[in-house]
Amino acid sequence: MSKTAFSPANILLPRECGLTKWAVVACDQYTSQPEYWERVDKYVGDAPSTLRLILPESKLESDNVDQEIQKINHTMEQYLADGRLQELEDAMLLLERKLSNGKTRLGLLGKLDLEQYSYEKGSGTPIRATEGTVLSRIPPRMKVRRNAPIELPHIMVLIDDPQKEIIEPLATDKAKKEMSGVYMTSLMERGGRIAAHLLSKKQAEKVEDQLTALGDPQRFAETYHAEGKPVLVYAMGDGNHSLATAKACWEELKPTLSPEEQLTHPARYALVELVNLYDDSLEFEAIHRVLFGVDPKKLMADFLAAYPGAHYGEGEGHQITYVLPGGEKGVVTVPNPTAQLEVGTLQTFLDKYLEENGGKIDYIHGEDVVESLVSQPDSIGFLLPSMTKDQLFPTVIFDGALPRKTFSMGEAHDKRFYMEARKIK
Repeated sequence: MSKTAFSPANILLPRECGLTKWAVVACDQYTSQPEYWERVDKYVGDAPSTLRLILPESKLESDNVDQEIQKINHTMEQYLADGRLQELEDAMLLLERKLSNGKTRLGLLGKLDLEQYSYEKGSGTPIRATEGTVLSRIPPRMKVRRNAPIELPHIMVLIDDPQKEIIEPLATDKAKKEMSGVYMTSLMERGGRIAAHLLSKKQAEKVEDQLTALGDPQRFAETYHAEGKPVLVYAMGDGNHSLATAKACWEELKPTLSPEEQLTHPARYALVELVNLYDDSLEFEAIHRVLFGVDPKKLMADFLAAYPGAHYGEGEGHQITYVLPGGEKGVVTVPNPTAQLEVGTLQTFLDKYLEENGGKIDYIHGEDVVESLVSQPDSIGFLLPSMTKDQLFPTVIFDGALPRKTFSMGEAHDKRFYMEARKIK
């Protein structure tokens, strides 16, 4: 057993095919832009591609979803039988992703132990969701995974390493001399470029030791002033519902296995990319709120009433900017907030208000977009500050999870592309 939840994996890699057509973006992107997936389908044509091994989420609700899933599973079996995928045993890969904006995102590819993860609210496992998991989103995804012989990950998991001591040193020329190159390719649809390098056994062991040290209870308590709180080492960045689906499938399978089988069964793990929260390419963008079909005056009165001492104007505590129809802006201050972040204070109130009074909420990037949307008399907008990186782990530790739509980890075309796979049967 590994010392920490993240360890080397048996990684399947494509062989004898064009990698630009092989790799496609995470299936949960472009859900309301079917033309994107149509364009990708046309570009890929008959070439071997992960497009034939995944189900874009825009198709999850379609009438013929069961046939689509059967077709995917058949293609997986076919690729395995044809030798299209070759296995790299006990491997940890360094990934260098050159993004469309010119920045490079570094990651480590390996497997996570699902026994050390829970998506339940308030869980104290070393691997945790950063945002609330929508349980209704899991069963449709379980259908895709349940009979699949392999998994393809778009999961990115964050570690909190502000000194950049774990992943970043591996990207130096000196460190790469100990590695062997695995692949290098450009990615379709403004995806940039990606290269992978195989870590030496010694390098992979050092990573595991460093990650184990991150999970030391004394270090954890001192770093986060979190005496008595359960240790958090791995926080979900992207793909939380994919990891939750892998966990749900594992829990379903577990009772059918002997205790010995449970220790080593491949479905106990999920292939993920580990990324440092402090990676230079990761930029947290604020996500603002706009409400429609509400009475702005009543909503603001109820907001002030919901928090003792809340008042118009700036002051000590959480300051939240509101935008009224016609462009009028102001600030409300909530003193002595119980949530770590302004978005937590606001979202708790909005959820309750919408449940009791009706209305619709939308989550918006860009202050200018908020201002242009708040033009109807029955609308109101709220502008939120960007979350800083040093707030992420403390918020998950003390609040349990971030409110929905707290931050975004970059643009759709910069998300993970499917390249590697792993057997789960």
